Amino acid sequence: MADDKVAQSSSGRNDAAPSAFRAVPRTGVIFVTTEAAKLGFSSSDPDWCNLGQGQPETGALPNAPPRVREVVMQMDDEEYAPVAGLTELREAIAALYNQLYRRGLPSQYTAENVCVSGGGRAALTRAAASLGSINLGHFLPDYTAYEELLDIFKAFTAIPILLEGERGYTFTIEDLKREILGRGLSALLLSNPCNPTGKHIAGDELRKWVHAAREYDCTLLIDEFYSHYVYRATKPGTLPVESAARYVEDVDRDPVVLFDGLTKNWRYPGWRVTWTIGPKRVIDGLMSAGSFLDGGGSKPLQRAAIPLLSIDHVTKEARAIQDAFREKRDFMHSRLERMGVKFDRIPDGTFYLWGDVSGLPEPLSDGMGLFRAALEEKLICVPGEFFDVNPGKRRAGRPSRFRSHVRFSFGPNKTTLEKALDRLEKLVARHS
Repeated sequence: MADDKVAQSSSGRNDAAPSAFRAVPRTGVIFVTTEAAKLGFSSSDPDWCNLGQGQPETGALPNAPPRVREVVMQMDDEEYAPVAGLTELREAIAALYNQLYRRGLPSQYTAENVCVSGGGRAALTRAAASLGSINLGHFLPDYTAYEELLDIFKAFTAIPILLEGERGYTFTIEDLKREILGRGLSALLLSNPCNPTGKHIAGDELRKWVHAAREYDCTLLIDEFYSHYVYRATKPGTLPVESAARYVEDVDRDPVVLFDGLTKNWRYPGWRVTWTIGPKRVIDGLMSAGSFLDGGGSKPLQRAAIPLLSIDHVTKEARAIQDAFREKRDFMHSRLERMGVKFDRIPDGTFYLWGDVSGLPEPLSDGMGLFRAALEEKLICVPGEFFDVNPGKRRAGRPSRFRSHVRFSFGPNKTTLEKALDRLEKLVARHS
């Protein structure tokens, strides 16, 4: 076969993919770290500053519970875990939600309302595989991995809903009702707090969303992986976390499905222990989907997760997270703003700042341009265009409306943030 038709490596190996396979695009974080690796990036190299990372720092925080440093294996841990997760873990998750959000309410979650998965993407994929032929709404901007998730399963139709930076990415209850009725939505997928904008739907506003879902029979699929990273002031003695579970009337009838796990809120991303909470009939469907999609998660890590679900542990960890990450948020926001990065809103939650870099000197005034220039300084960030969720590239040929935005993560420790922002400041000054 001619050389111009076949890609070959320097070793002469044929690197062309078999024709039966399609090219699967890399999502935001995977793309930026892959590009960085071409320049020598390694997560273990302290000279690199990764402001593109989608994970929090995992070390000790002031006033937080001790970190788990070893996991004891039991004899039967060498066997498969149930596809839905260990029963004792599912019971512990249900009990935690009842204690945090449903005290005194007649309808309580049980183990049958919980499905455990091996990671957040696995949980979301099970849900997507279980959806019928419906219209599914999703927001712009939102989590980058939603794009392939919404494209790969063809039973439902994904409908984008544009959020405006000029309105602080606010989406009112009136907007919600109009979208449900006008577009015939049967489900709505969202991250809350939102990755990347940090907008958080909480309190009475969240109660109204759950009420609207119940009234119009529109299932809310809520990614709550950042629900402990919230920075609003709370009254002394109140729990520092929020979930739509608080506003569900009947756990087996209300169309509310929640996703969470140890990944972010417990700061154990490598454990890949996550869960879905919802009506029993939904959980049954997720179990069936999991049996052919992923087969279930890690048995020993599921068992090790159970002690981390006590209300005392959760409360201490959440408060420690909020104290440490609020300080990092304010530090990064102040430094970036002085450099000329603009913000539509200061994030209510998550550990990301969603910045408009259009006021920076060229080529830094474009998200991809800033990303490429920053790589040369051993600094990683994520261009905003990756959050313009576009399943199937149906809006191909149009420039992304987020091409001047960048997501900056304050997930790394304070020392790394200081080093990264010093480098970025020098980069901006050099191009001014």
